[in-house]
Amino acid sequence: MRISDPKAIRALAHPVRLDLLELLTAAGPATAARCGRVLGVSQASCSFHLRQLAKYGFVEDAGPGCDRRERAWRVPDPKKEMRIAADDHPEAGPALERIVVEREAQAILDHARRQDPGSVSWRQKAGVMVTAVAVLSADEAAELREQWKALLAPYVARTEEGGADRSPGQRHVRYFMAATPLPDFESGDREHESAH
Repeated sequence: MRISDPKAIRALAHPVRLDLLELLTAAGPATAARCGRVLGVSQASCSFHLRQLAKYGFVEDAGPGCDRRERAWRVPDPKKEMRIAADDHPEAGPALERIVVEREAQAILDHARRQDPGSVSWRQKAGVMVTAVAVLSADEAAELREQWKALLAPYVARTEEGGADRSPGQRHVRYFMAATPLPDFESGDREHESAH
């Protein structure tokens, strides 16, 4: 799904809304009350943000919740990848990118601070992050991104299928990939040399 409406892009640019989308994608339909308990946010706040997401089609009414007093919400198609047409709206795209990066960085820091046995075990086995500097063209970086997505695809499919066949010890795990090109040192050196 390509999102080009700047209002829809701005609607996503809120950490609680991104948390709600992630939760509903991972756990399936849920009420605002359940979302609030999981996220540590008030039910009223969750209701407001869910209505804003629904306004732009990111979530939809899933009918009454278990207690029949409150509606449940769901992501219409959790398999659909969202692509933000940031180039069409240079003012909205960077704001969303910043919130996504800050949110992911905070999740990494929160995980690194946890000292419960489960978190320590996960850090020892899976690590917190992998960093590297590689020489790539923009096309090669795009190819690497597709390979990374393909590698994750079978594991993401478990979430999309509702995780019914989850084995003991399996949990939802967030992955975040970012390719941030360094300055072009060599062309800078050539420019400096030709100036002399």
